[in-house]
Amino acid sequence: MIKRHSQENKWFYFFNTLILILFSLLIIVPIWNILVSSFSANSGLGQNGLVLWPKNFTLENYKKVFSDASIPQAFGISVLKTVIGALTHTLFCSIVAYGLSKSHLIGRSFYTTLGVITMYFGGGMIPTYLLIKSLGLLDTFWVYIIPALFSYYDTVILMNFFREIPPSLEESAKIDGASEFTIFSKIFLPLTKPALATIILFNGVGQWNDFMTTKLYITKESLYPLQMKIYEIIVQSNLSTMTESGSTDVVVQATTRGVQLATIVITTVPILVIYPLLQKHFIGGMMAGAVKE
Repeated sequence: MIKRHSQENKWFYFFNTLILILFSLLIIVPIWNILVSSFSANSGLGQNGLVLWPKNFTLENYKKVFSDASIPQAFGISVLKTVIGALTHTLFCSIVAYGLSKSHLIGRSFYTTLGVITMYFGGGMIPTYLLIKSLGLLDTFWVYIIPALFSYYDTVILMNFFREIPPSLEESAKIDGASEFTIFSKIFLPLTKPALATIILFNGVGQWNDFMTTKLYITKESLYPLQMKIYEIIVQSNLSTMTESGSTDVVVQATTRGVQLATIVITTVPILVIYPLLQKHFIGGMMAGAVKE
């Protein structure tokens, strides 16, 4: 019986390892292909096949992207709106979640109902544009921040974390004379770091990748984020491809594809750098409550 279970375990670990390796390759190979292709010369990208190593190594694709003098400013706008947007969004949702997590809050069911409605219904693009215009947010940096301040979905996540905190901690703090703000900032926020890190990361990624807000509400190029500038570079590359000749030849197609791959790498690297810094909080959230004493 012991030998049988041992043999079954060996086959289980074998197939489990094989599946994980195949799944990892499905993720790693496309990313690696994009990375090495972005460093390949035009002749190496003439055929749209799999590239596992740079063909005729070159930095021309990246030089073409950074040849625009406004790229550093656009990068700064992207970083600024991502950092400010993610932090203010998380703080605002945390404050609302702290209040709604209290069962004695007057009108709590009414506020909860309003929040649920916002999860399923919206005004649409035109009413939203008219609202943004009436608030005077068009062509301002705050159009990136204020409309994205609140998400009831994130608020629900934080509410569930706040409810798991023992009431005795709050009662002890009140006996010692702590105010509501002190309890919120010194007890509740530190104990919900995994949830806060998750919301910051997800909202930050959304802010970093967002360029539709710019297309709809921004006309000043000085407020363009990196994603919008890269979008323009890709559009200009495609237009130059069409005007180069009546039929797009292989060399021109390779040039456009190389620039597009370089832009993908540029926009992805910051997120890949930030994620490991927050990973420990995800692990902490998974382990929280896993063992009961």
